[in-house]
Amino acid sequence: MTVSPITSTERAYDPIDLSSRAFWSTTAADRETAFAQLRAHRPVSWHPPVEDSLMPDPADRGYWAVTRHADVVEVSRNSEVFLSGHGVLFENIPAELLEASQSFLAMDPPRHTVIRKVVHSAFTPRQVRRIEDSIKANAADIVSELHAAGSGADFVDLCAKELPIRTLSDMVGIPESERRQVAEAADALVSWGDAVYLNGRNPLEVLVASQMYLHQVALALAADRRENPGDDLFSALVHAEVEGARLTDPEVAAFFVLLAVAGNDTTRQTTSHALKALTDSPDQRAWLQDDFDNRIGTAVEEFIRWATPVMTFRRTAATDYELGGRQINAGEKVVMFYSSANQDETVFDGPQRLDLGRDPNPHVGFGGGGRHFCLGAHVARAQLRAIIGELLGQIPQIQAGEPSLVPGNFIHGIRAMPCTF
Repeated sequence: MTVSPITSTERAYDPIDLSSRAFWSTTAADRETAFAQLRAHRPVSWHPPVEDSLMPDPADRGYWAVTRHADVVEVSRNSEVFLSGHGVLFENIPAELLEASQSFLAMDPPRHTVIRKVVHSAFTPRQVRRIEDSIKANAADIVSELHAAGSGADFVDLCAKELPIRTLSDMVGIPESERRQVAEAADALVSWGDAVYLNGRNPLEVLVASQMYLHQVALALAADRRENPGDDLFSALVHAEVEGARLTDPEVAAFFVLLAVAGNDTTRQTTSHALKALTDSPDQRAWLQDDFDNRIGTAVEEFIRWATPVMTFRRTAATDYELGGRQINAGEKVVMFYSSANQDETVFDGPQRLDLGRDPNPHVGFGGGGRHFCLGAHVARAQLRAIIGELLGQIPQIQAGEPSLVPGNFIHGIRAMPCTF
């Protein structure tokens, strides 16, 4: 679907700056001070183009920031007006790069509908059971290895990042020899704005090289599974057919990139933030440990709300639309701030308090609903249940040290965090 050009006159930018490098280098608590003001007084506000854009666009005039929970849900569920096909990040990314890296995440109907149906058909009950069994086994091994490494180890490196890559590898059958490099390439696709990670490298070159590598892995896997199908998700994926449609090689490769990135960061970051939250709230830790099996369900939802691992997603208005009392014009970018929505005082009682029994908990950690709701939400929940259960079971006194945070406007990242026990 095409959108008409922007024809509105210039408008003033909001005095609260959500676009600067400095803003995204602060803590979540510091950012919440700004979000709270916007939710209360200007829930939909106009801002300049984000600083540190990968590909600065001279024609980019800015974006609408949506900070209130109700408005985020409205944008999420109105996919006829708020399109994903022009990109879901702040940055304006070339169409070919968008297509190759974000799969149906950055598509609109009818193509989005077809590809999501094909992908969803591969997640059979048998596949889901197999994935959950491997998650439990991997979580037990990972925590055992962390325990053996000894107190003072880096929790992110030895635990939080391990379960997602092992889960992904088991799901799609990534060879052992490729697993570490796949994880590193997935990291690169969300770390191009992190100067520490880049260490002087050109961010665009890192992004393209990592994407090309993941495509190569995906295409090799697809070719092998077409000839030698096995009991894994990738075999189901390349053979899945819905209403006569199958995934092409480029579509398979793009979905693999999306799976590698989305399947990595949601669980990895939530696991790290969860351990820090349990360390800082010993009463909540004790409450969870007292009846783990019956309480982990609500606890997982609260950990996701608390961490909000994916902080922002963008849409583009297809038509003129009024939202939160502001007139949005066709062609303008609209950015949903999930971090702010998950702290909305009108929805959550005491949102700045960790409450592992919070129920209901309508967080937007997997999106605000609609056709782009996270397809892998159940896998992420299964991983969190398993890893937290093993941590509290095998190392009940584990404590998190001070985290090293990754600046950026997309992933709520923790680069490293020591743990003691």
